[in-house]
Amino acid sequence: MTEAIRLLVGTRKGAWTLESDEARRAWTVKGPQFLGQIINHFVADPRNPAVMLMAASTGHLGPTILRSTDGGASWTEAKAPPAFPKGEPHGRSVNHTFWLEPGHASEPGVWWAATSPPALFRSEDDGDTWESVRGLNEHPKILDWLPPDGGTPDGAIVAGIAIDPRDARHMYLATCSAGVLETTDQGASWRPLNQNVEANFLPDPFPEYGQDSHQIALAPTNPDRIWQQNHCGIYRLDRPGERWERIGKAMPPEIGDIGFSIIPHVRCDQTAWVFPMDGTDVWPRVSPGGRPAAYRTRDGGATWERQDVGFPREQGWFTVKRQAFCGDRADPMGLYLGTTGGEIWMSGDEGESWRQICAHLPEIYSVVAAPLA
Repeated sequence: MTEAIRLLVGTRKGAWTLESDEARRAWTVKGPQFLGQIINHFVADPRNPAVMLMAASTGHLGPTILRSTDGGASWTEAKAPPAFPKGEPHGRSVNHTFWLEPGHASEPGVWWAATSPPALFRSEDDGDTWESVRGLNEHPKILDWLPPDGGTPDGAIVAGIAIDPRDARHMYLATCSAGVLETTDQGASWRPLNQNVEANFLPDPFPEYGQDSHQIALAPTNPDRIWQQNHCGIYRLDRPGERWERIGKAMPPEIGDIGFSIIPHVRCDQTAWVFPMDGTDVWPRVSPGGRPAAYRTRDGGATWERQDVGFPREQGWFTVKRQAFCGDRADPMGLYLGTTGGEIWMSGDEGESWRQICAHLPEIYSVVAAPLA
């Protein structure tokens, strides 16, 4: 059963929305909003779809959170965006918010924000005011785990937040310099969760921490299964286990298992998608060979199949950033990706075929799918 979908698109130069009919065949492009501003993440609250937040960098005014409580009809700036407290001992200041995460279903109004330099902030009023998560931001090992300099070409980041749907206190972070971190007390304490995850750029290739986790995702039907796209491969962890398995070794060797995003199937914990990129020595960060394709596993990563029908057969030199690949909850599941070249592609048949539904936008940073009320 399909349904009308709204795509929330954040770009290097503003925000757009795309709205579909119920068959997801016809799409209307609306925007831009906040033209010229960097929108790193544009997210609707599944607990209350009238609430929407944007992580924005607004020129000389700096980083902030933009809020709507009427489904995007009007917007205001947060009264107190994520910021380190006065007298911050390590001299850090928020450069931008990278990731926004609605809180647990049991906590209406709660949001989490991950920033650059790497830090975590929490709001209890739908993103209007934010407080530092001291258990992470003031951790004794914070400068070892999350140094404020370096990391990705866009700066050091906390690259993603995943909340256990069964327990609001249980959360995971994907980070660019400590790998995956886990808390079981809603951020009061943290520990690395990186056994068997490679960091081939370090003297010890399998350290306790130091890995570059590009994205993590919990399987919606089995939150004990965690998928990870890492700088050094594709991994899967089944809790209560502690040791990740590098399932990307099953990818074709000429493609490799480097990329930014990993998308689990909404109804099957054996199925997930990745969008590989060229991770050779000079790190071009483009589709391998200029031939873009998604890859799907339907057996937990034991095997992968190429899905490229509709994509350019050659001279397709784009890639997809961390937040710019997503799925909906329809049946069959829809997949959506935004490219570094400003195109949006969709599949209405779980990756069997792809078509372009929008082009000529600025570089796309994020794409989020939500039902169109």
